[in-house]
Amino acid sequence: MKTRILTAIFAALFFISSAAAMAATPGKNAPVLADLYGAQFLRENLIPAADWKPFARYKDRDFWQSLPEEFKKAQVARAEQVLGQPWPALPASLFLQYVINGNRGNYERPYFERRSRLVDLVLAELIEGKGRFVEEIVNGLWLILEESSWVLPAHLGLQRAGTGLPDVNEPVVDLFSAETVALVAWTVYLVGDRLDEVSPLIRARCVDEAYRRVLNPCFERNDFWWMGFTGDHINNWNPWCNSNWLTANLLLERDGGRRIEAVAKSTRSLDRFIASYRPDGGCDEGPSYWGRAGASLFDCLELLYSATGGKIDVYDYPLIQNMGRYIYRVHIDDRYFINFADAPAKVGIDGDLIYRYGKRIADPDLVSLGAWAASASLKQGPATERDLGRCLPGLTIIGELAAANGNPPYVRDAWLDGIQVMAARSREGSAEGLYLAAKGGHNAESHNHNDVGNFIVYFDGLPVLVDAGVGEYTRQTFSDQRYEIWTMQSAYHNLPTINGVMQHEGREFAAKEVSYQADRSSARFSLNIEDTYPQAAGVESWQRTLILERGSRVSLEEKFKLTRREGELMLSLMTPCAADLSRPGEIRLDLAGKNNERIVLRLVYPAGKLQARCERIGLDDQRLTSAWGDHLNRIVLTAPDGSPLADTWRINLSR
Repeated sequence: MKTRILTAIFAALFFISSAAAMAATPGKNAPVLADLYGAQFLRENLIPAADWKPFARYKDRDFWQSLPEEFKKAQVARAEQVLGQPWPALPASLFLQYVINGNRGNYERPYFERRSRLVDLVLAELIEGKGRFVEEIVNGLWLILEESSWVLPAHLGLQRAGTGLPDVNEPVVDLFSAETVALVAWTVYLVGDRLDEVSPLIRARCVDEAYRRVLNPCFERNDFWWMGFTGDHINNWNPWCNSNWLTANLLLERDGGRRIEAVAKSTRSLDRFIASYRPDGGCDEGPSYWGRAGASLFDCLELLYSATGGKIDVYDYPLIQNMGRYIYRVHIDDRYFINFADAPAKVGIDGDLIYRYGKRIADPDLVSLGAWAASASLKQGPATERDLGRCLPGLTIIGELAAANGNPPYVRDAWLDGIQVMAARSREGSAEGLYLAAKGGHNAESHNHNDVGNFIVYFDGLPVLVDAGVGEYTRQTFSDQRYEIWTMQSAYHNLPTINGVMQHEGREFAAKEVSYQADRSSARFSLNIEDTYPQAAGVESWQRTLILERGSRVSLEEKFKLTRREGELMLSLMTPCAADLSRPGEIRLDLAGKNNERIVLRLVYPAGKLQARCERIGLDDQRLTSAWGDHLNRIVLTAPDGSPLADTWRINLSR
């Protein structure tokens, strides 16, 4: 059964008790692919396209018939549901909605449905082998080939004509044109002979469109920002696009010399991504994007490993290993993960990918996490998938995964000094008790929120003080109005608002004096956040200290000095819990435990210094409601007018 998994993940990393950056030794901590495996190496070791057989094709009946019966029946049933059904339309009016009203979803939903449906049909035909799904495969493939552009409306800024309708005379490459070319390439590779039975022109058309839309632009141009050749902005786009470009190039490129040159160029681009990471492997884009950042780099490395018969192998490099370990170092419990940046609180992970990554780097914790996540996926049946490149490796180990036993490692302490994220729990190997995570960093991170110094607290794996996360993407999300969205603002994170002023975006708005220590009894995180606020806030210093006393409490100390008082001075605390403010100096947070038992936590604050109120924040965004329901509560602790310019607030949270 396909293996894209929607269950939980992400935990903590082993502990490092210093905030100083680990010293990287060039060439030892991180690989430089272009130096290790240059063009001459590729000429000698890259397997020719005609001889490269990464996965079983349609004619390899033994493999497809050997898959578990339950999986085969479920996958065929999925495809049967769409046989003879109309394919979704993609009119120009849908494409233009992004520039007219900022809506992305109305175009993207049918766009992705076409691709997911094609994957279901291809897998069903491979499994059944009777030709029953071939006509619909051709219909779906032809529709995709006929699209004016494979680029999403939100990404058309890559073309010189800008957003609006696509310029067919300037094909550009975004995440999903790259994903689409890989889907076309895998379809040709897997069922190409069956396509020829309908018409030999179909396969030729697939190859021609792959060249026109992706292979030629990627080979001829260096100015796509995601390549990393023209600037220093690198994020998940780099390995995500490269993984799909590599796939199409390795499978479809007809010129052997150009195939080698394109692989060499892709490795140079990947080197830019690898070089952007600190030795701890932390992903500043958050755990939901790890699946297309570190995990897509793994996809690339697996393609290179396979296409050279295992001769390209960098899995012993510490950075590559740490990029994989990130996912369990930020796992809280079940589907909850540390969701700083544009991440939902609940994240679905690809269990078989994590399992395979763990085996490559010989990390039993990563293997165990992957096995645990995959087991939940296997029980649920095939998941909606549009990436055959992610499906196929999982199918090759489906029996192994079904027999594997695993659990989240629940590491006790994590310190990712490069991105300044810490996590600590009451005890190793268990979600029970208190869990604290916090961040430093700066306010120009990829998918940034203005949230330096933010923290979250969970109890028994359930959310108590939270990061709201991010809503559905619209045109505003990645525009100069991004920070008008409330979920991006510091006032809606667990942070102070000073003289009515919130944190500001920009690289210069950063934490300083960051320190982290952990031992058997506690974990302590401290930082100065004064520079994350503009001058209008009147902050001379603001030292924030968070301590987890294992099995006991989480304490927060705010020690500050202001130059003036001109507006509201307050501390926001976001919670999904019901809040009882009837007792001065104490707020009772009510949550339902996993067995529906009532759990009450006490948040104690200095009533002589702060006044408490609670605001209900209604939610109607699907991405937010899926994590929190129809509302969150914002507890606001406010210092009255005339309070001291220099003071210390101490707040404790305990059972």
